[in-house]
Amino acid sequence: MKTLLLAGAAALTLATAGGPALAQSGPLVIYTSTPTEQMDQLVAAFNESHPEIAVDYFRSGTTEVINRLQAEFAAGDPQPDVLLIADSVVMTALKQEDRLQAYPEAPVEGLDPSLYDAEMTWFGTKLITTGILYNTEIVTSPPSGWADLLAPEAAAATTMPSPLYSGAAAIHVGTLVAQPELGWDYYETLADNGAVAGRGNGGVLDAVARGEKAYGIIVDFMPLNAKAAGSPVDFVFPAEGSTAVTEPVAILATARNPEAARAFVDWQLSEAGQRFAAVQGYLPLRSEVAPPATFPEIGALQLLSADPAGLLADDEAMKRRFADLFGG
Repeated sequence: MKTLLLAGAAALTLATAGGPALAQSGPLVIYTSTPTEQMDQLVAAFNESHPEIAVDYFRSGTTEVINRLQAEFAAGDPQPDVLLIADSVVMTALKQEDRLQAYPEAPVEGLDPSLYDAEMTWFGTKLITTGILYNTEIVTSPPSGWADLLAPEAAAATTMPSPLYSGAAAIHVGTLVAQPELGWDYYETLADNGAVAGRGNGGVLDAVARGEKAYGIIVDFMPLNAKAAGSPVDFVFPAEGSTAVTEPVAILATARNPEAARAFVDWQLSEAGQRFAAVQGYLPLRSEVAPPATFPEIGALQLLSADPAGLLADDEAMKRRFADLFGG
């Protein structure tokens, strides 16, 4: 567990009705899948608005975070006040187990209702879309959408992350197969024409940047940051629509410091929190906050949607079918 108390100057006023919340006894404890360097930055930014709240956090991949939390549930001693993890499917599972605390006063005005739970138990904090990466030294005619990867020469040069390892990939595959115009036919054609699946998004970026593959299916910020750093890659938001994870935040039903937890949720959804998400290279949820400088002019971003409860119900079957097609 990492402990941070990064005191800023005077606390900034949050643009929420409740204003700053005072911490109860002990620190605010967060379990998260956010990379450590980014989490340190996030805590520092949060403490500029709330220097009175000390923060402890445990960071690992979503699967390990949830395994640790389930062990704590079994022992009757869950530690976190807040979860900040990859996707809404995991949050939906915890909600169904009555592990999350509703926060009906959360400042969701102006947010798309699809980005938070209707019963106000979890809230998206950013948009991380999945689209198409390509190597600019190999590809002379960039793809415009998902369908462009189906041609035999394109599919044979395509790599993607596996939903068996990546939470964003699990959301992506589950969402794409739920679209009538794509469905499992899309993945069967990719597999038949030679597309391959690795593990995580990082491996996809490396393979395309090195020229081992011409195309990749990947989360947006990785190739856009790599392009800005001079890598020979570019990224396409597909014409049919992008899938997205929202890195939701939620308060545990067993939270020991609920006031500080609510302050953290408030800040994440505030304009200040959304501006910070953009600074870290993510698409903000609020339209009044400009996207990161690394992002192209994308206009109105079209998102493909799927019901988190449906994705949860179909998750194991989806992963088995994907493994049958691409190996596991």
